[in-house]
Amino acid sequence: MDAPPGLTVDELAARAGVTVRTVRFYGTKGLLPPPELGPRRVGRYGPGHLARLALIEELRHQGLTLAAIERYLEQLPEGISAHDLALHRALVASWVPEAAREASRAELERRAGRALTGADVDRLAAMDVLRRTGDPDVFEVDPGILHLGVRLLDAPIALEAVVAARTVMLEHAGAAAREVSRLFRDEVWRPGQVREMKSLSAHLQPLVVQALVTAFQRSLKEELRAWFSAEAAPGPQPAP
Repeated sequence: MDAPPGLTVDELAARAGVTVRTVRFYGTKGLLPPPELGPRRVGRYGPGHLARLALIEELRHQGLTLAAIERYLEQLPEGISAHDLALHRALVASWVPEAAREASRAELERRAGRALTGADVDRLAAMDVLRRTGDPDVFEVDPGILHLGVRLLDAPIALEAVVAARTVMLEHAGAAAREVSRLFRDEVWRPGQVREMKSLSAHLQPLVVQALVTAFQRSLKEELRAWFSAEAAPGPQPAP
């Protein structure tokens, strides 16, 4: 979750879609680290604060109490990056999909933390981050992936490549889901115990999602490492 270093509390609240009062409340409870003090002792917040705030809000959305959220946060590694906090948030949210929410263009830009051109909106729509409505200044926005779409706006990647990568991910995710469902049906399912099986699947789902994300992360790192190593390797030397 990108955020320029030096967000004020008002800017942080706007990016996270919460009130300033909520930010200060989490700070007093120790859930959100204190800001860095800038000139005139004005508190400044960075990417880690924004990612942590989004995670806290997601955990509250899932029904966790403040005490449970505190225990969850205490288990996170010290010095965890904003990127890894965003992954935690994605894993928490992944098994209860977040419904799209209507947002005006002004609200969309507050959440994005930047002004959006017509081309930016077209790019976000192509990535299915938002959908247009009958009102040109009102959009249906998926809050769970908005920050990811905004990060890709300035990435030196062609829109066609982003859409193609998304298509590949959806195809393989669908195949993995079908295979896991088949295994669950063949190896775990017990006829006549629908309620028990639904409860079991609800407990298994976040574990499966976490395993899938972790496996993909490791595989992607290995692929990139191999690719970079091949690119860095010296070419064949001319014969003496």
